[in-house]
Amino acid sequence: MSAPDFAARPQLSEDVARFVRKRIFDGTYSAGEYVRLDQLAAELGISVTPVREALFELRAEGLLAQQPRRGFVVLPVTGRDLADVANVQAHVGGELAARAAVNIGEEQLRELKEIQAQLEDAYAGGDDELTVRLNHDFHRAINVAADSPKLAQLMSQITRYAPESVFPTIPGWPDQSIKDHRRVLAALAKHDAELARKAMSEHLAAGAAPLIEHLIEHGVVEETTSPNS
Repeated sequence: MSAPDFAARPQLSEDVARFVRKRIFDGTYSAGEYVRLDQLAAELGISVTPVREALFELRAEGLLAQQPRRGFVVLPVTGRDLADVANVQAHVGGELAARAAVNIGEEQLRELKEIQAQLEDAYAGGDDELTVRLNHDFHRAINVAADSPKLAQLMSQITRYAPESVFPTIPGWPDQSIKDHRRVLAALAKHDAELARKAMSEHLAAGAAPLIEHLIEHGVVEETTSPNS
């Protein structure tokens, strides 16, 4: 995977964290491997400071551990952790969608429909990077419409551990996601809070099993690890 142009970006540490997180979830960095501060900074063409900040962030998320005098080591990704994240996302995301259904205005609905149309085009065109961004925009717009900043912030923190970059590559997921998003949109258009809660919760929970299966196949999660283990 080639490194993007990090030197021109203002939120360097966040971009670096996203870059390393993607490498962990696509198997580029395997469990037990050390992420070298100087080496990564040189690869990305930036100073070590934002790289260090990013690695500390990933340590706080439980993706890395810091070893004295040795640096940062990649921790195993488990099926249980991924299932736990999906379950919490489903609960919090469902609540945000329910609140959005009550508050959402016509302009916000039009914006959501436009994002979804662009997302479906991106899926059809096989543009994984664009689908990740548009999917994020779709969910963020709903969370903004919920008018619950602290809950939305919590959802953002939870989502950092969810490997968003993996989902477009999971067989069958794009079609499932499109179907789910349309259900959410229909519920929001009806201003039906409980229907929106159900649609969003089921959408976010549904990703856990195919995600874990996909990561097992690619050697990121051990096969003996399951959501119920």
